[in-house]
Amino acid sequence: MKGKLEIKKLSSVCDIVSDSPKEFIGVKKYYSTGAIDNVRSPIAEEITFANRPSRANCYPKLNDVGFAKMKLTNKVILIDDFFSGSIFSTGFCFLRPKKNLNSKYLYHYLISHLFQNIKNSLAGDGIMGGIKNSDVKEIEIPLPTLPQQQRIVTIIDECFAAIDKAKANAEQNLKNSKELFESYLQSVFTNKVHGKKFDSLDNLCELIVDCEHKTAPTQETGYPSIRTPNIGKGELILENVNRVSYETYLQWTRRAIPKAGDLILAREAPAGNIAVIPENIEVCLGQRTVLLRPQKDRLISKYLAYLILSKEVQEILLSHSTGATVQHINMKDIRAFKIYNLSNLKEQISVVQKLDALRAETQKLEAMYQKKISDLEELKKSILQKAFAGELRSPEGEIYANDGYSPSIKSPERA
Repeated sequence: MKGKLEIKKLSSVCDIVSDSPKEFIGVKKYYSTGAIDNVRSPIAEEITFANRPSRANCYPKLNDVGFAKMKLTNKVILIDDFFSGSIFSTGFCFLRPKKNLNSKYLYHYLISHLFQNIKNSLAGDGIMGGIKNSDVKEIEIPLPTLPQQQRIVTIIDECFAAIDKAKANAEQNLKNSKELFESYLQSVFTNKVHGKKFDSLDNLCELIVDCEHKTAPTQETGYPSIRTPNIGKGELILENVNRVSYETYLQWTRRAIPKAGDLILAREAPAGNIAVIPENIEVCLGQRTVLLRPQKDRLISKYLAYLILSKEVQEILLSHSTGATVQHINMKDIRAFKIYNLSNLKEQISVVQKLDALRAETQKLEAMYQKKISDLEELKKSILQKAFAGELRSPEGEIYANDGYSPSIKSPERA
């Protein structure tokens, strides 16, 4: 048996909530649009009636369903016991379902790409842009009977629970793969931060050069200007890198011209990241960076990069950092940093080879788990698309018929 999905305008199956909070004593929880996330736990702000923000003027009831009105912002809330009695930003539009609409069904519809794409097409641009209430009323929703809505909700909830469990496992495996490399990295360099015999970084490097303390003028093409966001864990991140002209490049490299094999250390945000400059690329330093050139007969660049990235060395470097809100590593501390029991070049090469091999394997694992997490999120979208296209299979095997409202999607069993 197939059920037909009737199409209704939202204005005919729910009301737009216009309730404002009445004067109250004590504090209430307030949620701005930034406080709500479909994945992470919401973060509430406690407000009194007197000190409430001007936008804290939306007061939904139990079982109301709201969404962020701003374009390209998929944030949806079902007012349950947890949210009941809270105040919300006027950046949300709350809907109050009528008797023929299940609140959880409406919630899943509002979070689906079907609704979000329509909302985005109608919403204005800019920070204050957002869909108008008059446009919300005109949006259509596929509306099966209440029993069918409940069965669809049950299927979605069961599928999402299984997906969330699989996603949690993948996220834990991703975390474990990262910790595996970090743990081995720490074990390799455990005897390089303590002892009696040491060399300072200043003595082990041909040069240690600070950056220009001003912002380089940029252009669309030219030489990469390496800022702190471009410094990863051992490698440069050249995606979205700022670029400068030849004249600017010459001015910004007058202290030293960065070469392949040199290292660039981030002094701030995030302090402690370091990358080796690869072959066949000419770069200049952006703000809050420092150039290191190890003496080739004493210290291999990649060995130094791995050493600095190890947990204990990071803690030592950052323990000297200054700044109330942003950590900043001083040049004098970089120059004075001590490396104990320095291995000979042959041992350094062996360490680098082992770390490179392990890193390559862990990066493969990380990529695999990250892809699985992304695929699971896409599966959720697919399930919602099927639900509102009339192609979702019920526990009894019934498939709700597509009515032409959205593209027909074959169910997995019939693909």
